[in-house]
Parts: sequence; structure tokens; C-alpha cells
Amino acid sequence: MYIPNTKWTWAFMLTAIVQAVVAIGLEAYVFAKFQTSLRDNIPEHHNETRTIPTYLAVFMFGYIYQLILVYDALQQKNTIQVIGLVLYNIGILIYAAIQFDQIDDAVKGLASGRFIEGPLWRELRPELIAEPILMAVATVIFAFIAWKLYDEFAWTIYKHISADLRMKRRYLTYQIYIALLKFDFFFFLAFTVQFLVVVENTSTVELALTAAALVITFVLLFLAAFWVRRESVPGMILVIIVYFIALAYFLFKLVRMYAADAQRLEDYKPARKSLTSFAVLTILLLLVTIVTACMCTHNFNKGLKPHVNSKSVRQGDDKTGYSNEMPSLSGPTPTTRMEID
Repeated sequence: MYIPNTKWTWAFMLTAIVQAVVAIGLEAYVFAKFQTSLRDNIPEHHNETRTIPTYLAVFMFGYIYQLILVYDALQQKNTIQVIGLVLYNIGILIYAAIQFDQIDDAVKGLASGRFIEGPLWRELRPELIAEPILMAVATVIFAFIAWKLYDEFAWTIYKHISADLRMKRRYLTYQIYIALLKFDFFFFLAFTVQFLVVVENTSTVELALTAAALVITFVLLFLAAFWVRRESVPGMILVIIVYFIALAYFLFKLVRMYAADAQRLEDYKPARKSLTSFAVLTILLLLVTIVTACMCTHNFNKGLKPHVNSKSVRQGDDKTGYSNEMPSLSGPTPTTRMEID
């Protein structure tokens, strides 16, 4: 089991843990306060009772998933993933800011029908303001520590990497692609869950297709990582085609949220801001993922496969795991201890 063993790896891990604990605590308070303030017998057309719990659940899952990615990045000493986590935090920060308005609208909708007891918004507002501020501070700290970790991991990476500059670039492309798959997972899931739970009057066929697309996409994400390691050209072509289909799907959903008929626009209204932010972020991620997948496929059969499939690459020479390093295939790795002859 990996345990951080330097000042900056501990700092990165502890920052993630503190942010997650405080933020999940704030979200749990908001959820508990909201649930206890609801009156009985609320009409079904008030989907605000589903909207707020869904936002909070997605948010809390985002923090838990971030902790998993932080541990994975530090264990593997993956500089690309560390940088990606800083950008991930910015994305969640945007969602936290949007969540403030979305919950405000939901509370006002319920308060107008007198389905809420007491001044709920006045009690929730401080927590919902504190959360984006917390995340903004944490993002700055993450960025600083990521810079320190980049320097810390640099010697380890260059100590094990091949001397061939072109091979370094191919391996960097591979690492970017693997990191993108991990972030794609969360944004795909967050968008689809909000759509399935919050948006009303969706046809049974559309719901079934959306749920099926979610399952297929997740399976393809795992296969994408498998096929890029095996350098399977047919597999990567299939994955890239699915990426384009997913891109078309998210573009369609994004346009439809603003260009549908009046009734459908009302269905999207409770979650429009949140769905828009996740759709835009997912579309940007997909574009980068498609380009990177094409670059990885172009690099097939050029000597990279032994590096990405080597046991020493996945586990590391010092049993701490360096998935972003390449073992020296030209000879034994030199000792890190300086000696005087």
C-alpha cells in the first residue's frame, strides 16, 4: 500500500483530504437542512425535491473521486495527472458557483408554494458561499504544490526514461490519453445522472437510450485503455468512432437545452445551468481526447509497446510505482548513489 513519503506528496494528499472533508461536511449540512425543511404531500411537478439532492450527490461524488485520483497520481508519480487534478478542481469550482444559483432557484420555487418550513435560504446561503471560496483557495494551493511535485518527480522520470526524444514524446502522449480517460469518466457520469434524474417528461425511449449509452461509454473507456496498451488499431478506430458519436450526443443535448419548444425548455430549466457547464466541459474533454487518441494510434508500432506494458513501468523499480516512467531498455539502470573511485 502506497503512503506519501515526501513533504510535497503529503501536502498534496492532505490538501485534497481537507478540502473533501470540509466540502462534503458543508454539502451534508445543506442536504440535511433541506430535507428536514420540506413539508409533506408536495406535488410531483415540483421536481426541486429531486434537483437539490442530485446536485449535492454529484458534488460529493466529485470529491470522493478526486481523492481516488490524487492517491493514484501520487502512487504512480504521474505528473500529467497531478496537473490534470488542478484543472479538475477548477471545473468543480465552476460547478460550485453554478450550484449556488441553482439551489436558490429551487428553494424559491418551493417557497412560493409554501412547501418549505422556515427561512431555509437564509440558513443555506453562508454554506453555499463558503464552498466556492474554499475551493478557490484549495485550487491555488494545489497549483503551487503541483509545481513543486513537477520538480520532485522530474529526476525520477528522467532517470528511467529512454534517451530517445521521440520516444519521450510518444510516452507523454500516452500518459495524457490515460489521464483524460479518468477525467472523462466523471464528467460523462455527472451529466447523464443529472439529465436522467432532474429533467422531466423525457420519453421512455430517450431514457433507455441515455442509460444504455452511459453503460456503453464506460465499457469503451476501459477498453480504450486496454487497446492503447495493446496497440490495437481496429480497437482504437472503434473507440474514436464512439468518441465522435458521444461528441454529437453532447452537442445535440447542449443545443436542445436552448432551442427546443417552450414546454421542453421548461423541463430543462431546473438543471439548465448545471447541465450546460458539464456539457461544455465534456465537449472540450472529448475534443482533446479524440486528438490525443489519434496521436496515440499514429505512434503504434514505433517501439512504445514494451514500455507501457512492462511490469517495471507499472510497479516501479523502488516498489512505489511509476506508471509515467519508461525503463531503460538499453541496459541496467544506473545507481542513484554517487560514488568516488
